[in-house]
Amino acid sequence: MSMAEQEESARHRHVDERANAYARGRRRRALVVLLGALAVTATAVALVVVVLGRDDGTRVGEYKGALAPAVRQPDGSVAMARPGVTAPVLELYEDFQCPACLALEERQGGTLKELAAQGRAKVVYRPFQLFQQDPLMSNSRRAANAALCAPADRWVKYHDALYANQPAEGEIGFTEPELIKLAAQVGVTGAEFADCVSGQRMMEGVDQSSAHAGRVGVNSTPYLALDGRKAGDDLLGSPDALREAVAGARMDAPAPHGGNAPGDAATR
Repeated sequence: MSMAEQEESARHRHVDERANAYARGRRRRALVVLLGALAVTATAVALVVVVLGRDDGTRVGEYKGALAPAVRQPDGSVAMARPGVTAPVLELYEDFQCPACLALEERQGGTLKELAAQGRAKVVYRPFQLFQQDPLMSNSRRAANAALCAPADRWVKYHDALYANQPAEGEIGFTEPELIKLAAQVGVTGAEFADCVSGQRMMEGVDQSSAHAGRVGVNSTPYLALDGRKAGDDLLGSPDALREAVAGARMDAPAPHGGNAPGDAATR
């Protein structure tokens, strides 16, 4: 085996070791990690990253039911919803390198999948670049680029794999070979995807997503919005509180054709 092959094999083993460590819940809890500034195009957004506590043994986005269909939207975001469900809308602005976003994913990722699968909400994922200094910035950009390269029908599983293999702070990670290998583990293969990742062909889309986050006033992460309004810490930390808020938003939403609230017909 050549030296290059040995190094590649070692990188792949490292990916698997990180995945196993997360699956066993070895990363127990997180702390407040960042107070800084996010610069997106001409917009400067003050940023506070608040990391929520995690329960021991949690798994990334754990949800065992069937997923709602996911589609790529024109702006590059991914919408997950039952057919015909357009409201209420939960929008998640996230950075795959952000420990706070991982903490939220472990706490509420399954709830978001559940709400979409039950036809109770439309969930929109909006990955963007949060960090402004390397190695975190480059890790963030490579992961966001790969997410934009991934097909919609496997996107949510790839999303979860990225979080399950989040590099430690200060560590270079999310390299192109790692990102391609992680995709293969969730069924995303082929030269088109590999070329998109290796060639960083969606970086313009990453910049556009980051600029959009600034324009709509994203000022902290994790950032979850319900019908355009930022969710408070109670919704970030409590699955039951999030379900109740969505139920309230459904009651307030106009019923289609004068009938049921959005999603009712699909879930009965």
